[in-house]
Amino acid sequence: MASSRPPASPASDVRQSFIERLSRTWLWWLIAIPLLIWSVKATNFDLPLLIGGAPKAREILTDLVQPSLVTRGEEIQEAYAQIQVPCTGEGPVQKSAGKGPELTLSQTCLNARESLTIRGTGFRPNTDGRIYWQPPDTPGRLRDERFTTDAEGNFTVETDIPPLLAEHAGITQVQALLTWTSGRLRPSPALRTTFGKIIETVFLALMATTFGGILAIPLSFLGARNLMPHTWLGDAVYGVTRTFFNFMRSIEPLILATIFAIWVGFGPFAGVLALAVSTIANIGKLYAEAVESIDPGPLEAIRATGANEIQTIVYGVIPQIIPPYLSFTIYYWDINVRMSTIIGFVGGGGIGLELSRWINQLQWNNAATAVWAIVLVVTLMDYSSAIARERLV
Repeated sequence: MASSRPPASPASDVRQSFIERLSRTWLWWLIAIPLLIWSVKATNFDLPLLIGGAPKAREILTDLVQPSLVTRGEEIQEAYAQIQVPCTGEGPVQKSAGKGPELTLSQTCLNARESLTIRGTGFRPNTDGRIYWQPPDTPGRLRDERFTTDAEGNFTVETDIPPLLAEHAGITQVQALLTWTSGRLRPSPALRTTFGKIIETVFLALMATTFGGILAIPLSFLGARNLMPHTWLGDAVYGVTRTFFNFMRSIEPLILATIFAIWVGFGPFAGVLALAVSTIANIGKLYAEAVESIDPGPLEAIRATGANEIQTIVYGVIPQIIPPYLSFTIYYWDINVRMSTIIGFVGGGGIGLELSRWINQLQWNNAATAVWAIVLVVTLMDYSSAIARERLV
């Protein structure tokens, strides 16, 4: 009598299944692990450097969470004194102002890098200020030491003559400038600029999406395989259209914005053109894939009645593609709003242009105002487009 094998336990079945899956994927692991190791080396990935360099970004990150939203009126108080650099004889005579703030220099004739003591009297008490140097026949000025006046409005600053003053021989003006805020709160200049530019950004993206979407609609029909006849001409049109989509999608909007900024000049028009060209290719591909995924039943029924291709598209294709077309258009408007903030860095207009200027000038509080405005608008656009797509589809 033949003996029967006892049935396998559920635990052994699970173990056997795991071993089989592992044996099928070992080759993929052998490929993936060396690729990851090579990627770490190729990208110079350095986690200790990231952690150790955190203090360098502390000031920037602190300013980015403190956007410039409101401000007060600014008042100033200043006083001047004269000094001859380099010293070629007797320096200018110091004269008393009589009343009001006054500067007194320990020397009025010095050479570069020599020490100088600057004393101020009669200034606003307990107020921050700064020393500036104004060389002769030069529009710009040099910044120097910061100071804070005492309770009586006096201060003393020890400094050295800047070497650059030796290049502008003559009488140099020494300025002590105090600034402080007063009056009621009002929107800051950065907030007012950001408000106007963020509206420009939204409309820039709207114009680009509108023009790009309109031009992409006929191209999407030419790039849909199920609408093109299976002839050499149909295959050629389909191939050329798809190649155009792929070629234009490979060019970043940042590059297109640079080209159009040179072509038509810096501003929102260059941004509209760059995003419109990018939109034609990207949204055109989405439109074409929507056409290719429609139900072929209505098309066959309409063709059976003797309708031509135009009638088939009007009555069989368009009713099926309107919801996804609207959904893709709204979604891509959302994308273009985000992209328009980037192309502004190369002259494409919108909020990105102001953000680039503030970053280059190290005005991080103003830059934070633009960043938070972008976050707010993108969030609102995301929620709005999601609701619109939900109702349309």
